[in-house]
This record gives sequence, C-alpha cells and structure tokens, in this order.
Amino acid sequence: MYTVYNLHRRIRLSTRRGRPCPLGKRRGGEKMKTTGRKKLLLYAGLATLVAVALGLFLGLGPPKLLAATSQPDFCMRCHVMESNYEAWTHSGAHRRKKCVDCHLPNENIGLHYTWKSLDGLKDAFVFYSGRVPERISLSSHGGSVLQANCVRCHETTVMMTDTDRKCWSCHRRISHQRSGAMETL
Repeated sequence: MYTVYNLHRRIRLSTRRGRPCPLGKRRGGEKMKTTGRKKLLLYAGLATLVAVALGLFLGLGPPKLLAATSQPDFCMRCHVMESNYEAWTHSGAHRRKKCVDCHLPNENIGLHYTWKSLDGLKDAFVFYSGRVPERISLSSHGGSVLQANCVRCHETTVMMTDTDRKCWSCHRRISHQRSGAMETL
C-alpha cells in the first residue's frame, strides 16, 4: 500500500528517469496549481470589483451627499469657517457663487471632484485632529486655483490688465477676512 508521501516520491522518481508519469502527461501537482491559479484570479477579480465599487460609493457618496457638500452651508459647519461664511454673505456679487466655484479647480469634472475629495479629507483631518491654525490662509495650490477661477469668470476684464499679479492683490476686499471693512493702500 502506498502512502501519499511514497506515491509522490515514486512519481517524482519516475519522471526523473524519463519514464512516463503514472498520472498522465502532467507531473504531479500541476493540475492543482492550475486550479489554484484560477481560484486566485477569481478572488483577485472579485476583490478588485468590490474595491472599485466601494471607491465609487465613497468618492461619489450616497445620493444627495455630493450636492450637499457643494453648498456654502456645508462649508460653514466647521466653527472655524463661520467668520469666512459671514464675510462671504456680505461680499456683493460673489455671494451668488458657491465656495467650490472659486476654491476648487473647474477645468474639468474629474479634476474638480479629485481635488474636492482631497481637500475635504485634508480639512476634516485638520479639523478633527485639532490642528486648525488661528488664521486660515490660502496655500500656493489654492492661490493658483483661485487665480484660474477669477480669470475664468472675468476673462474679458483680465485680458486688459496685468496677468502676472494675483487678482486679490488689487481687489483686497474680495478676501474673506477683509470684505467687511474698507481698506486703503
């Protein structure tokens, strides 16, 4: 009687000597490797499908969540943004614009939602970790996005001016902190 070990040893020895393998043309274990690879590919495919579905759900969110996060009231919910929200409500023509119209890239929808999720995650982390600075200032990336959006909306006016300077260097009252008071040079 052969044990599993002896049968495996006998198959291995017979294939070394050039004799045909008793299990057919395949060497021992190849059939198991093939079915194992198929199972592995199936599980990897299912895991990828689940990850993509989960990513889409988290990226786009439940219905109406995406639309809700684009509203200025959503941005104001963090207590550190209350003064910015209050200044925005008194800022003339721009109060008809949403925060995302100026503060997120609007060249294409993919870029818009990518930065919306990245900035939102960063803001949530900073807020809930307690690392909110006393004065919130614009990052260099935020400045370039803001400048691009100013040019996008006011393109005809900007063509007649100096395009090297940032719009808010002349229009000082447009910034949230300075919108309530008149400023002089």
